[in-house]
Amino acid sequence: MSEVFEGYERQYCELSANLSRKCNSASLLPHGEEKGEKISEIKSGLDDCDVLIRKMDLEARSLQPSVKAMLLAKLREYKSDLNNLKRDSKRITLGSANQVSREELMESGMADVLAVSADQRERVSMSTDRLNQSGDRIKESRRTVLETEQLGVSILEDLHQQRQTLLHSHNKLHGVDDAIDKSKKVLTAMSRRMTKNKMMIGSVIAGLVVVIIFIIIFKVSH
Repeated sequence: MSEVFEGYERQYCELSANLSRKCNSASLLPHGEEKGEKISEIKSGLDDCDVLIRKMDLEARSLQPSVKAMLLAKLREYKSDLNNLKRDSKRITLGSANQVSREELMESGMADVLAVSADQRERVSMSTDRLNQSGDRIKESRRTVLETEQLGVSILEDLHQQRQTLLHSHNKLHGVDDAIDKSKKVLTAMSRRMTKNKMMIGSVIAGLVVVIIFIIIFKVSH
């Protein structure tokens, strides 16, 4: 397993456990400055968790397929855990906002605003629907961005594998060139030896012929 992934994993687990404790304690606090600080800390921690999740995703996708599959399965669990933390944070934040609105209404003596007319309630409902639709569009945009990021990571991984394949092929071709050069040198050396041997044999034969001729002449003359 990747040591880099394990480092990110430890950081995430520690941060997730800390955020879970903060969510539990924040939900029990009354509205006030202390609760606002807790909510701010939780939001900051969730941003850090998002960063760690992306780092783990990038690291897992850069590893061998067997290890990558195992780490991505583990990463899905962490993403699910992070979504749960975000839901808890949202519930606490919305609860705090509702409490602030009620307190402001009570303090300003405008409790009668709660008795709005049917037309006002309809306008509020329409505004709420528009806000929900805007939130859905933002979520969809974020999902598209994440999918695009994952596609980019996958393309980079494929390019890395292709580069490794090309480098491996280049090394093989380089080795074949070296072998061919060595073979050429061996063949050249053998050709030179054969030429020398032919010359030596030719010289020996010529010497023998001269000796034979000399012997024949000598016998004939005597």
